Amino acid sequence: MALWLVGATVAIWIGFSLRRRSQKIFRQTSRLARLLETAPAFPVVVKGDGRIEAADRFSRLMGLSGPAVSLTDLGGRSEGGLSNSDLSRLEEKVRETQRTGKDFVLPLAITGSPRRLLVMGEIADTVIYPNGAALLWFFDSTESLRELEARTEESEKAKAAFSALAGLIESAPLPMWHRSPDMSLNFVNQAYVDAVGASDGFQVVQDGIELLEPENGKTAASFAAEAMQSGLKTERIVSATLGAERRQLRVFDIPLGTDGASGVAGMAIDVQDLTAARTEFRQLSDAQRHLLNMMSAGVVQFGSDYSLIFANLPFQRLFAFRDQWLTEKPEFARVLDRMRENGKLPEVRDFPAWRGERENWFRNPEPSEENWLLPDGTHLRVLAQPVPDGGLLLIFEDRTEQAQLASARDILLRVRTATFDNLFEAIAVFAADGRLSIWNRLFAETWGLPDEILIRHPRLDEILPLMSKHLKKQSQISIIGELVRMTTANREQRRSKAVFADERIFQIATIPLPDGNALFTMLDMSDSLKIEQALRDRNAALQEADGIKAKFLANMSYEFRTPLTSISGFADLLKAGVAGELNGQALEYVDAILTSAERLSEQINTVLDYSQSEAGAMPIAREKVDVRTLLVNSAEAKSAFARERGVEVHLRLEEAKGLFSLDSKRIGQAVGQILDNAIRYHKEGGEVLLFARTSKDLLEIIVSDNGPGISEENQKIVQGDGKKALQLSDDPILQGLGLPLAKQLIETHHGTFRIESKPGEGSTIIMTIPSR
Repeated sequence: MALWLVGATVAIWIGFSLRRRSQKIFRQTSRLARLLETAPAFPVVVKGDGRIEAADRFSRLMGLSGPAVSLTDLGGRSEGGLSNSDLSRLEEKVRETQRTGKDFVLPLAITGSPRRLLVMGEIADTVIYPNGAALLWFFDSTESLRELEARTEESEKAKAAFSALAGLIESAPLPMWHRSPDMSLNFVNQAYVDAVGASDGFQVVQDGIELLEPENGKTAASFAAEAMQSGLKTERIVSATLGAERRQLRVFDIPLGTDGASGVAGMAIDVQDLTAARTEFRQLSDAQRHLLNMMSAGVVQFGSDYSLIFANLPFQRLFAFRDQWLTEKPEFARVLDRMRENGKLPEVRDFPAWRGERENWFRNPEPSEENWLLPDGTHLRVLAQPVPDGGLLLIFEDRTEQAQLASARDILLRVRTATFDNLFEAIAVFAADGRLSIWNRLFAETWGLPDEILIRHPRLDEILPLMSKHLKKQSQISIIGELVRMTTANREQRRSKAVFADERIFQIATIPLPDGNALFTMLDMSDSLKIEQALRDRNAALQEADGIKAKFLANMSYEFRTPLTSISGFADLLKAGVAGELNGQALEYVDAILTSAERLSEQINTVLDYSQSEAGAMPIAREKVDVRTLLVNSAEAKSAFARERGVEVHLRLEEAKGLFSLDSKRIGQAVGQILDNAIRYHKEGGEVLLFARTSKDLLEIIVSDNGPGISEENQKIVQGDGKKALQLSDDPILQGLGLPLAKQLIETHHGTFRIESKPGEGSTIIMTIPSR
């Protein structure tokens, strides 16, 4: 009994202990069950045969109408559950876990619901489930996945934006870079690499190649550090070498972030072209203003605030403005008031209203144009041109002269009409279409055309039949019509004659006019032809008399030679002492006789040569001649005469080299005549220059003096006609055969003879002779 009692007591004590323990386990199980009920994850056990153990709220989570018994009950429904594809993936992962014990994580979606699930699978406790069950934890990750998807989408967008920004920076045409907080280069774009001539950006960053040179002892990194310390963007203009060219750059240092932990970004904008453009614009503006100042029209410009911006010099002169007052930039209304005070505006009854209308020019979209008549009679054309910035440009053109010219034109038209009507020629103007536009009184009277027909401006075809009645041969009227047509069509001048029935002869000419019309003129040649015949008869008589004179001069020249030879011979004998010794004065007389005889002999030879030249009978014998020797001999022949006259002769023959084909006698005679002429009519103490030069095919001889010179009229006489020079000139330089003969001798060699002279400044005679 005692043992039973002890055993019962122990049993009761053990029972109470087990009871307390079971109550404790029950309370723990209840808390765990409650914890599982309220947990965000749903545990599901999938046994080896596919059956599942899960709480009832798991079926509600899956959107099922009833509890799921097996894994296949979770799918295959039109509403709720998993889709077939998600169910297949889940079954595959579960079987893999049951076989291998491998954990897995799988996202799932509930059909017909926006909810998303995340399944984490692992092998279940083998003690509780010895047959290899799988424990699945289902998490409701709808919000997390949505947020993850949003973050993923934002991340993708950020990556795309970053890639686009990086690509933009990389392909930007201006150098850009980024510096780390320690101010070392961290990133550079391709433009930076090209500017410094590196191979790639890695080389630039690794070697720390700076684009910008130190400025005032501060490096580019120092400027970036200052920007980072201030937290503000900095800007400066520096010069740098881009490639192989020196350029001006606008450099920006931009701190990234508020604390500078993100470093400093930088960029350099090439402003060289902008600076050059600004300089060019400034120069263009200055040139434009200079051009406006050179214009005859007055130009003034006002800004959008109605204040004066620019006024050129013609505007200031036209309206009597002082430059000092214009520098105050007065407003448009004040400028008009000052113009009125200076009497440079048209007289109007209501000036304030008139001024207000002109202020509307600023608001008009189209330009305005007016004509102003000022009190002093000045006519102004005013053009008001609005400018895009709201300002106004005014141009004042002085049309006074044009108005006067228009008035003068009207007067000239009346004068022309009166002149046409009083001409001795019959004149008419035909238009390009053959219509008569202008005629004078004599034209109508000559052809007998009535005014009632002419005032209708008839066509040429209409009046030709009326005109043909006055011709001796009426068929010739077609020639007149054809002349007018050819002149208007071909723009060529034509001439013809017309014989009238009354034996009058008219010279007809058609002349093309610049406006496309044709001028028809008729001149009565009846009396002129008679006078012309008389003049021809007289000319023949004069030519015959001229021939007789030439023969007379030739005969007389030959007759003069015989006594002249005797005089020279006897004078030589007297000088030689054949008749006895002569005293000093007698010798002087004999020398004077010899000099005069020699001079007279030269004059006779000149007359003979000139006569032969005029008659075209002078022989020319070309041969190779040393030009320098020829000219030196010609100058030495005149040296005694030059000393006698007190004139100094200078020779410049260095360029006269070699031999040249010419007639030495005739060229020496021509040069001698010109030297003689220059010495004879020169003042004492004068100078004469003889210059010559030769080229391959041309000889040029120049004789220049500082004597009295030859007038322009006498130059034309010598250049034109030597005979006329002898007959008309009162200049002693031309009263002789020297220059005319020299001209004839040069022209006989097919050369040119030219005189350049001004009275009181000397003369220059230029002779050129070709080698052939």
